Amino acid sequence: MRFAFLLVALAASTVFGRAADVEFVRVWPEWREARSFERISEYFTGRENSGREIVRRTQPAERAGFYFVARVRNSGAELPAATIVLSLIKPDAPQVRTYTFPVPLPRGEPVFNLGLTGADWSGRRLHPVAWKIEVVTADGTVLAARKSFLWEKPDK
Repeated sequence: MRFAFLLVALAASTVFGRAADVEFVRVWPEWREARSFERISEYFTGRENSGREIVRRTQPAERAGFYFVARVRNSGAELPAATIVLSLIKPDAPQVRTYTFPVPLPRGEPVFNLGLTGADWSGRRLHPVAWKIEVVTADGTVLAARKSFLWEKPDK
């Protein structure tokens, strides 16, 4: 009985410990032009070079769009198959839109450029009313979350 309790406690601390190891350092929502992604190496290779940043787009063929540039601190183990879930409300539509970006989550402080591109964003002058971003494991555990001021109604 005591052994079973220790196994459950160990499993819980492992899961919760992983969540405590991941946090958003900073999230920058911003419009980016397609040319801001160009690097000199692209002229020689013909391929986009994102450097050490991890770039994901809703429409991979389109570079211009509204991006959430997120620095994530991961002091735990590398997660080769995490997902970043971005939920937002646009000024032209009151319903919540959710986008998922499968990403590796290496140790350290990787930077993610998560772009709403092509038909998923209406132009440079449009800004989200509210947003929430989460790092989620394959089993649905939320490891880290950050949200804008207007995401939820404050308690009275």
